[in-house]
Amino acid sequence: MIEQMLEYNKRFVETKAYEQFKTSKYPDKKIAIVTCMDTRLVELLPAALGIKNGDVKIIKNAGGTITNPFDSTVRSLLVAIYELGVNEIMIIGHTGCGVQGMDSQEMQRLMRERGIDDEHINLMKHCGIDLDSWLHGFDDTEAAVLETVDLVKNHPLVPKDIIVRGYIMDSETGELNKI
Repeated sequence: MIEQMLEYNKRFVETKAYEQFKTSKYPDKKIAIVTCMDTRLVELLPAALGIKNGDVKIIKNAGGTITNPFDSTVRSLLVAIYELGVNEIMIIGHTGCGVQGMDSQEMQRLMRERGIDDEHINLMKHCGIDLDSWLHGFDDTEAAVLETVDLVKNHPLVPKDIIVRGYIMDSETGELNKI
């Protein structure tokens, strides 16, 4: 499948199809969006919000939440604020998220099935990584989004004038509801 994508890319560049996407690194709308990596949102979220290439910074991860105040998502938000001029942040969860109800023990079982041995799993634990906490999902999407909004709003490195709001998107219709 990757080879097919590389072949497509070659034609994309040769035909200069990239020209319609030219923009700068600065988001025109000065907004950063933290959302889920769910495949249903790849085109739905921009279409439902009327955003195009160059409008916003979109940061995606599993669940669209922040579980650690010093993870790569927070780092990305700080870069967006201080280097790229972002002054509003949207945290967007969605219905039917795969991280909702995710179980760390089940994830570890699946790791073992795929050939990760207990020695490596235990090494993580001995290095101070609490896999049960790190690989645990959330039970309530709204609560998870609100927790992330709170974390960003009250982060010691995020300026108080940054607007941070939480939303849940319907994964089928694209309807956005503020929480």
